[in-house]
Amino acid sequence: MSDNTPPEAPVRDYRPVERFWPYVDLPEQPTAEELASLQPELAEALFGTPKLPFSVSLEFSTFDAADYHAAVDMARASAEYREIGAGASLRHRARFYPEHALQLRDLFEVVGRFDSTDVLIDDKPVPYARELWLPLVWLLIR
Repeated sequence: MSDNTPPEAPVRDYRPVERFWPYVDLPEQPTAEELASLQPELAEALFGTPKLPFSVSLEFSTFDAADYHAAVDMARASAEYREIGAGASLRHRARFYPEHALQLRDLFEVVGRFDSTDVLIDDKPVPYARELWLPLVWLLIR
């Protein structure tokens, strides 16, 4: 009768070399800071549409004027501020909710004169955002 047990093979000690796996200490899940720094479009694609209230965002590039630093300070005081890019392609994005309509108008008075300024409704460019949506939000100013 034949025996169906496999032949014994010597067991070798396996030791991976550290240089083949340099990312040993990375966490399995992204941190809260990494998730907050994602572009809104990428976050929406990865995690679905978040349940955020209605918002208007102003995105503007750097400009040579005396009120540039004041504009950046106003943008940083918004509900959510983000810098996109670096150097010559640096853009500032400031999100405002309806209760901050006055701050939105004040910032738009500074940066709205530039064609590179984008008005985003719920983080998306929509038609007539400057001509229709902004005046509708400014009706909320008391």
